[in-house]
Amino acid sequence: MNELTTFARTRIVQLIATAGVALAMACGCSANGPVDSEELYGAPDDIGESSAGMTGSVPIGSTLQTTTGVNFRKGPGTSYSVIRVLPSGSQVVTTGQTSSSNSFYKVTHQGSTGWVHGAYLKLISQGGEGGSGGSGGGQVDPPATGARAQAIQRAEAAVGFSYWWGHGRWRPEGPTSSTKGSCSGSCPSCSHSGSYGADCSGMVAKAWEVPSSNDDITVDSHPYSTGNFISSTAQWSIISRGSLKSADALAYNNGSSGHVVLYDSGDGWGSMWVYECKGCSAGCVHNIRTCSSSYKGVRRAGY
Repeated sequence: MNELTTFARTRIVQLIATAGVALAMACGCSANGPVDSEELYGAPDDIGESSAGMTGSVPIGSTLQTTTGVNFRKGPGTSYSVIRVLPSGSQVVTTGQTSSSNSFYKVTHQGSTGWVHGAYLKLISQGGEGGSGGSGGGQVDPPATGARAQAIQRAEAAVGFSYWWGHGRWRPEGPTSSTKGSCSGSCPSCSHSGSYGADCSGMVAKAWEVPSSNDDITVDSHPYSTGNFISSTAQWSIISRGSLKSADALAYNNGSSGHVVLYDSGDGWGSMWVYECKGCSAGCVHNIRTCSSSYKGVRRAGY
């Protein structure tokens, strides 16, 4: 069960958004404009003969950390679909069983249960021995602590929901086939079906809980456009992109189009992991992208 040969590389699909569509500023998101985005739908699964990482059994409730970007799958093998890609440094908690299956560990991450290959994990702390449940069994992630972690948790819940121009509303447990909604057409003249979804600025405002009354992600609201995010206010301030931290934002607006993303990790001037509601076809995603020099770093007050 612990033997591993060579895994096939999952297909990496890149979506490069192109410039050329001037969009209204009322909502301020560039659905089809120059968002300079690159979406990653799966991470490589190549594992060499000498790959280090986790092997053997670990107690349920143990905290593990990813050592690189890695696929979080629905089952213990590369034939199972990818739930999402976990950035390097993500912490997961073992659940359900102490041993790996096909070298994959069953873990939870931000409320979702899936499987991660041990070659991309390292042990941070051990949980209680044995068992598959109980109050100390580590069956769910520990709650996010700190304002930044909570903002990332809110943004993570938006992943998989549809793009909804001029709106911001989603479920904390994440999308289902009946709640994710759908978007069609070219925004701002696009059409949306369903009761949940967000555009770029609607998502960031919800993740940041700005203004303070915007604190329920299930209630639709859209208080700001990208034009608001490019200038310092009492709610946020412009910062150097070299000093970006998790849950900061990057925003641009050139007067006819704009976009804003929630920074997760990576190089503020290069490839980075972000949360963004990027457009009608892509919806709300967690992906690797770069941001042009037009983007400004933004930090919420109190972060």
